[in-house]
Amino acid sequence: MQIVPVLPSQNIDRDVDWYNNYAGFKLVHKDAMYAVLKRDTLYLHLQWHADTDDDPLLGGSVIKIFVDDVQPLFDEFVKRGTINRDKLRLKTDWGTNEFGFYDLNNNAIFFVEAI
Repeated sequence: MQIVPVLPSQNIDRDVDWYNNYAGFKLVHKDAMYAVLKRDTLYLHLQWHADTDDDPLLGGSVIKIFVDDVQPLFDEFVKRGTINRDKLRLKTDWGTNEFGFYDLNNNAIFFVEAI
């Protein structure tokens, strides 16, 4: 089984560049309204919304990507300038090591290691 989140976007070109530069996702497909991005075996889809009453850009979506070892990813995202070193949460009360960040549409993306 696999899950592929579809996140809202106000600007497909801008967001594809952001996910490439700050999250390491590479472009698989893009048109004016939709993009498919991939990193290893993970996929993200971006769908354009006009942010009007008829086509709202809700934002505020949250995805959690579970990984075996969060530390190498954390180091990479610090190096990319996506997050600061103080964002790594170790040994949380719910049994994880994790960090997260927001994309340009206020979608939260967390990388989580179960401990």
